[in-house]
Amino acid sequence: MKKIGFLVNPIAGMGGRAGLKGTDDVLEKAVALGAKPISPHRASEMLDELSELYKGAGKIPAEFLTCSGKMGAEELAAAGIPYKVVFEAPEKTTAADTISACKRFEEMGVNLIVFTGGDGTARDVFGAVGQRVPIFGVPSGVKMHSGVFGTTPETAAQAIRGFLNSELSVGDAEIMDLDEEAYRRGNWKIKFFGSCISLIEPTFVQTGKMMVEEKSDEISKEDIADHIYEETNLEKETLWILGSGGTLEAIGKRLGIDKTLLGVDAFAGGKQVGKDLGEKELLALLGKYKTAKIVVSPIGAQGFIFGRGNLQISAQVIRRVGLENIVIVATPGKLAATPLLRVDTDDLELDALFSKKGYVLAVIGYRALKLVKIESTNQ
Repeated sequence: MKKIGFLVNPIAGMGGRAGLKGTDDVLEKAVALGAKPISPHRASEMLDELSELYKGAGKIPAEFLTCSGKMGAEELAAAGIPYKVVFEAPEKTTAADTISACKRFEEMGVNLIVFTGGDGTARDVFGAVGQRVPIFGVPSGVKMHSGVFGTTPETAAQAIRGFLNSELSVGDAEIMDLDEEAYRRGNWKIKFFGSCISLIEPTFVQTGKMMVEEKSDEISKEDIADHIYEETNLEKETLWILGSGGTLEAIGKRLGIDKTLLGVDAFAGGKQVGKDLGEKELLALLGKYKTAKIVVSPIGAQGFIFGRGNLQISAQVIRRVGLENIVIVATPGKLAATPLLRVDTDDLELDALFSKKGYVLAVIGYRALKLVKIESTNQ
């Protein structure tokens, strides 16, 4: 029977919905803004799915070694999965606890370390065990650019089952992380930290973000910006929620507003009505307008329009706006690299609605649209 080292980073992802673009060094601020833990929920989703795949928690062919309390034991207990605590976690955990726990897992001879968190957690796990132990992540952070994460908690469970059943191989995967301080200042700085060993499965495991510099799509971005500018003039009473990224920055420039490159802003009535907004601010704005639209662009080479880098636009925000009022924008070059769009809203019913659509129209230029396949990574 294989041994699985299992840990949860309880605070991973808490800064996302608060609009802080990460949780590193800003946990207290995130809590003050009303941020709630999401990692325990995501970990439980994975464990419940894994139990379901084996038709019972007691039938999973693995011995789970974990940390006490919220760092793993509570989630395993809730799922009814037998476990052994090999690391005593403090009430308030830090990166040092993740590193110590993983070193303990290695000492105990685990075959795989499964962690719940984001790129920062992945970096800590990798720093502890290097290439000596395969690692695999359940996505729960704000930043997830490394190639070690399942696309969702449910597909992570499917990948873990494949590993336990000796159906999946392991291989090299990249560990990357974003400089959150630079990120909050609007600068995109991704650093490559090294190659780890992880599960290899293109359907269940997301690829790492492209590290090569893309050729300029400035003309296409300007055409898209002209298209959106014209639409906002036709719908001046509508609240326009503008996601992050270079294409959205070009739209902001055309609208004449101070667009946050890596944040979420709002526009209505010919002016900016919100800058670098969190979930709470977006919901408050939605209460002031009868109609609203969300404009988003796929994130990097992964194809996610929701669930990566824009957690502020939460499932609740999307439901308030309505799927029919989501506008996807992407240059032809971006779509060539991301022919499939994905969503991971942490709301299974909402994700299923996206998947049911099958295809969506993306704005690729001035009055130019393209039909693009979309799916939920939970399907």
